[in-house]
Amino acid sequence: MAQKINEAHEHIAKAEKYLKTSFMKWKPDYDSAASEYSKAAVAFKNAKQLEQAKEAYLQEAEAHTNNRTLFHAAKAFEQAGMMLKDMQRLPEAVQYIEKASMMYVENGTPDTAAMALDRAGKLIEPLDLAKAVHLYQQAAGVFENEDRLRQAVELIGKASRLLVRQQKFDEAAVSLQKEKNMYKEIENYPTCFKKTIAQVLVHLHRADYVAADRCVRESYSIPGFSGSEDCIAMEQLLQGYDEQDEDQVSRVCTSPLLRYMDNDYAKLAITLKVPGGGKKKKPPAAAASGDAGAVPPEEDEDEYAGGLC
Repeated sequence: MAQKINEAHEHIAKAEKYLKTSFMKWKPDYDSAASEYSKAAVAFKNAKQLEQAKEAYLQEAEAHTNNRTLFHAAKAFEQAGMMLKDMQRLPEAVQYIEKASMMYVENGTPDTAAMALDRAGKLIEPLDLAKAVHLYQQAAGVFENEDRLRQAVELIGKASRLLVRQQKFDEAAVSLQKEKNMYKEIENYPTCFKKTIAQVLVHLHRADYVAADRCVRESYSIPGFSGSEDCIAMEQLLQGYDEQDEDQVSRVCTSPLLRYMDNDYAKLAITLKVPGGGKKKKPPAAAASGDAGAVPPEEDEDEYAGGLC
């Protein structure tokens, strides 16, 4: 380990030498300095000196930036972020990865920028859902600008689920609509059906029956939706919700169709409450006729009420 640390310091000394100017050397040799800083960073990392490795990567990034080699500068910033991740300093790690993504865009490599933002989102998700949503939306925006809708819609889907998890239903409704529109544009109609179910659940949790109903009606224009299992389930759910029929709503919400959705949406289904507390349908009188102790129908009770006192 001591040998690796000494090796790292030797590379740092060489890098600093390359950066010095003199009467005969007017311009620093940024390229050679960056290479030495990179070697120093690897040596520090192998010696488990993560803080020093991070600093070496930042010095490498600075040298590449001064040399206008932005792609390599961005890579060095990402590596600095990874050192911070290993030190469990996730918010700082994400800051450097975001900086790297901006450099990738400036360098003309937007795909690499979007993938970096996606990685940053995954890093911060366990710690800060709101920040993760922001990063996924940024990454989706980069892909969308490049007409990479399949990659963009996947990231918007991540953002939608996290917004639901935070119970930010207004924002989730907007995100889901965008997601659904993209799936429609790339003609992935079965997924549009699933997004309609998610929309209905979100709108009902917002207590906005009209918006939920509108989502279903708008989906009739999607090929294959009308008469599908998804369509019938949503029509039954909306009918039960509108009529405050707790049994019908529960039947739909606990069906395999909704139970096996993404976990965040499945939770919306099982926690959906009928307005006003709902009502349960009474069992028909015929079902109780075989019971000797059964209570007679209400009409008979009314007919003799008070007459046998």
